[in-house]
Amino acid sequence: MTKVSNPVNSVLLTCAVMAALLLAGCGKKQQDQTSDAPLDRPVLVSRARLAAQSQPRDFVATIRPRVESDLGFRVAGKVVKRLVQTGEKVKAGAPLAALDENDLKLQKEQAEAEFAAARMALAQAQGDEKRALALRKNGWTTDAALDRIRAAAQEARGRQQRAERALDMARNSLDYATLRADGDGVVTQTLVEPGQVVAAGQTAIRLAHSGELEAAVALPEDFTPLADKGAATLTLWSDKTKTYRAKLRELSPSADPATRTFAARYSILDPGPAVALGMSATLSIAAPGAEPLMSVPLSALYNQGDGPAVWKVDADSRLQLTPVRLVRYESDSALVSGGLSAGDQIVVLGVHKLEAGRKVRVMTKG
Repeated sequence: MTKVSNPVNSVLLTCAVMAALLLAGCGKKQQDQTSDAPLDRPVLVSRARLAAQSQPRDFVATIRPRVESDLGFRVAGKVVKRLVQTGEKVKAGAPLAALDENDLKLQKEQAEAEFAAARMALAQAQGDEKRALALRKNGWTTDAALDRIRAAAQEARGRQQRAERALDMARNSLDYATLRADGDGVVTQTLVEPGQVVAAGQTAIRLAHSGELEAAVALPEDFTPLADKGAATLTLWSDKTKTYRAKLRELSPSADPATRTFAARYSILDPGPAVALGMSATLSIAAPGAEPLMSVPLSALYNQGDGPAVWKVDADSRLQLTPVRLVRYESDSALVSGGLSAGDQIVVLGVHKLEAGRKVRVMTKG
């Protein structure tokens, strides 16, 4: 028995097949359009920052005066009084210490007696010379006798002059028994005590003169050629928020035999009231001619075998692979040169999954 198909069912089946084919075609077309225009990829970026090629060198410094005098007695003797203490401010001419004056007074009295005798001898010689001239004029004496009298008078004049100079020296020695400040300043060290016998010129009091202050440092041998090349700044340990400009004034030509360092003095160009003698400070000297470099995060570096590079986001938000030259690694960053400017946006995460020219959506870090 032959089965006759229903015409209605055949039409419905045909319509269903055609709809399915149409839907499949539309889905494929939509998929192709999506693959041709992918969505913007989000990337995390950071900005390149300027950095110096070389870090500044730091040295421990001590604030010292521009002029510091080692004062000593100009005559020998026994110290009887010390009139100042360490840290005391003094004015020019103020007495600092004194010696026993007994022997110096005796020397002065002796010089006065010598001067008095020389003066009397000169008066006698001048009287003889005057009388001899009168006698020779009248022909009562010879030229030889007159010459002898004149020589005696000249010798008396010289003796009086020597006695006068000796008296001046005795007076000065008595005055030298009192040690006086040679300028306004602060006593930084006392090296004598009452009862001590000192020699002439021995340091008794150390005086820091008021005025310009300096930073005293010890520089290593390898840094001395650069001591005056870079910019120097000073920071006090007591106040690290304030920085002072400094300039090299003096550099020792020979090394210290114990430490093998070279003593240097840096003038403080803009000292404030907070800067005081004896303070500790840090002297920072920047490397001369430091090349401006860019600091980038370590995760931003990408190397395909042709050298280091970074992904830079251009003005159109598209990726650009930029070769750079690696200068130095830091703790959490790298210093690079070439291809970057300050403020450029660089990708810091997922750099190995990116491709050049891809449009991205920027997410900023810092």
